[in-house]
Amino acid sequence: MLKENKMGVMPIKKLVITMSLPMMVSMLVQALYNVVDSIFVSKICEDALTAVSLAFPAQNLMIGVATGTGVGINALLSRYLGAREHGKANSVAANGVLLCFVSGAIFLLFGLFGVNLFYSSQVSSDSPIFSYGVDYLSVICILSLGLFGQVTMERLMQATGKTTLSMVTQLAGAITNIILDPIFIFGKGDIVFGDFAMPFGLGLEAKGAAFATVIGQFVAFAMGCILQVKLNKEIKISFKGFRPDFRLILEIYKIGIPSILMVGIGSFMTFCLNKILLAFTSTAAAVFGVYFKLQSFVFMPVFGLNNGVIPIIAFNYGARNKDRILKTVRFSSVIAVSVMAFGTLLMWLMPETMLRLFDASDDMMTIGVPALEIISTSFILAGVSINLGAVFMAFGKSYFSTIVSFTRQIVVLLPAAYLLSKTGEVTNVWFAFPIAELFSLAVTLASFIFVYKTIIAKISKEKQA
Repeated sequence: MLKENKMGVMPIKKLVITMSLPMMVSMLVQALYNVVDSIFVSKICEDALTAVSLAFPAQNLMIGVATGTGVGINALLSRYLGAREHGKANSVAANGVLLCFVSGAIFLLFGLFGVNLFYSSQVSSDSPIFSYGVDYLSVICILSLGLFGQVTMERLMQATGKTTLSMVTQLAGAITNIILDPIFIFGKGDIVFGDFAMPFGLGLEAKGAAFATVIGQFVAFAMGCILQVKLNKEIKISFKGFRPDFRLILEIYKIGIPSILMVGIGSFMTFCLNKILLAFTSTAAAVFGVYFKLQSFVFMPVFGLNNGVIPIIAFNYGARNKDRILKTVRFSSVIAVSVMAFGTLLMWLMPETMLRLFDASDDMMTIGVPALEIISTSFILAGVSINLGAVFMAFGKSYFSTIVSFTRQIVVLLPAAYLLSKTGEVTNVWFAFPIAELFSLAVTLASFIFVYKTIIAKISKEKQA
């Protein structure tokens, strides 16, 4: 007989911390190696940094497909485990592994045939930015299977509450990436920091950063497979006589597609905002890219919190335990807002220090300091919206998150940024972020009230019936 799952019995505060802290740490490490990538690339030249920044929309979409599919796998697995339907849970896992290979094949095709078009729509094909960008993004997309495999294995372990194992896989990938970055990017004798000169190196520049990233992802994928087979006994994946279950795949994407669309909307917003900023100067686009790397230090731990919270809520929804769901929402909201408040203080108190990490020129400093200070005023509002988004996903109502994201980024942020750019001052463009976040919070709260009245409030009545 299987022992009682901790997500149904452990005290909520301890459970949220136990489930989320490893994910928050691993996501923080994930953010660290994303930042380290850009720090190393900035040592090549500002054009290389801009090229990597312009790759963000396509790269982020790929990550969104991986994590969105993972959200569907995670929530569905947790729900079946909570309802003690272990056969269905195993089938979800097997179909999830299939989807990671399909996704990798799709982005391989984009890497082979779409990257040149992606960059030529933003910069001239004879620009150094174009050359650096194509080198970088082609490798990232062609070898994207490592990313999809890594995320899938992580979600399988998170769904059973084994977030520490998930953290191990992320750490393995991140550490590998950080070690390989300088070796792959710089050549022998190239200056990396201060007077330090590389004793050896491949000198692949932007392409080297991409190779370091994908190798790290494949290491994490391999580690995840080993830990899944050896230590995650609640899920058993078997492909003997396996056939795709299109009903389950539909269920996975019913939950996950809104999350994918949400990231896709973000990628579209970033692409369009880069176009607005490039009209001022390529340095403004580089600043925007640097901002996204820096804000990941703040946002990624909150996303890690969500990764820990989603299976808790989904499990207790399957177990029909309203009290534990509400306690989880309240406690995780406090943590999310606290993290965001700390991030805001960092952006206000030391923007120059953070920009210097990227060898910021005087022009980059002039544009970047007000950018970090202005955009960070929206962090606390964003924390509430992100945390409540976990509730929508856990209940299979991810389309609310999509509505919130669409409102924030397409309905409000892009038009506001475009209109503010017409003032001729790039600094004014950054005010579009707090404006959009206010609207986003209003839509999020309205959506949560609806979910509470139609789902959460009825759980105890259903249980009594």
